[in-house]
Amino acid sequence: MNEPEHPSGVRLDRWLWAARFFKTRSLAAEAIGGGKIQLNGHRAKRAKQVRIGDQLRIRKGPFEQLVTVCGLSDKRGPAKVAQTLYEESAESLAKREFLAAQIKSAPATTFRTKGRPTKRERRDIEKFKRGGGS
Repeated sequence: MNEPEHPSGVRLDRWLWAARFFKTRSLAAEAIGGGKIQLNGHRAKRAKQVRIGDQLRIRKGPFEQLVTVCGLSDKRGPAKVAQTLYEESAESLAKREFLAAQIKSAPATTFRTKGRPTKRERRDIEKFKRGGGS
């Protein structure tokens, strides 16, 4: 299974891990199960075989990447080697950079309260949770 050539393809979760989209295979499998990964426009299962030329849509947080598979590997290597396994579309890269710039320029959200509740306020909260009257 670990031959240098992969004529039939590589499992999707292994490829995502080897291409360094996820730190672990279990995180890759969780993303696939959660519908965050599409293979050729369809929701895929983690054992689906990835082949050269396949299109992947990968959503991580607010970012979405559209990549084309250029190489196959089921072993995780250096980042430079992992980057040769795929090619991101120019449109996808531009969208990600624009979104990153928007997020960076957005004002920071701050939590403005007067601090922790006082002992009296905590007692009132507990009374409310228990459904107590007066």
